[in-house]
Amino acid sequence: EVQLVESGGGSVQAGGSLRLSCAASGYTSSTYFMGWFCQAPGKEREGVATIYIGGGSTYYADSVKGRFTISQDIAKNTLYLRMNSLKPEDTAMYYCAADLVVTGPLSPDEYKYWGQGTQVTVS
Repeated sequence: EVQLVESGGGSVQAGGSLRLSCAASGYTSSTYFMGWFCQAPGKEREGVATIYIGGGSTYYADSVKGRFTISQDIAKNTLYLRMNSLKPEDTAMYYCAADLVVTGPLSPDEYKYWGQGTQVTVS
């Protein structure tokens, strides 16, 4: 069974940085979509940044372009999200997700496997 475990969330001042990590296990395929999604209280879950593992293509929400960077460490089977220039509006629960095939890389409804989430608070 696919398992995803996030870490790295916390509280930070506006303008600061965080790096989120997602450790993945259980996949038999070497190519799949994986990424980060966020959900604030009272809001729908939204795509932040995703990557096609095995190919390297990346996809970003317009709101985070130039500030966030998604990357992978194949040897460690880990996904990262470097978050720079954080703003109060970035405050949310951040989830790691994965699936073998998706039509829309930033669409949370198309992902099957999810982690437990890690809280990011910017003040």
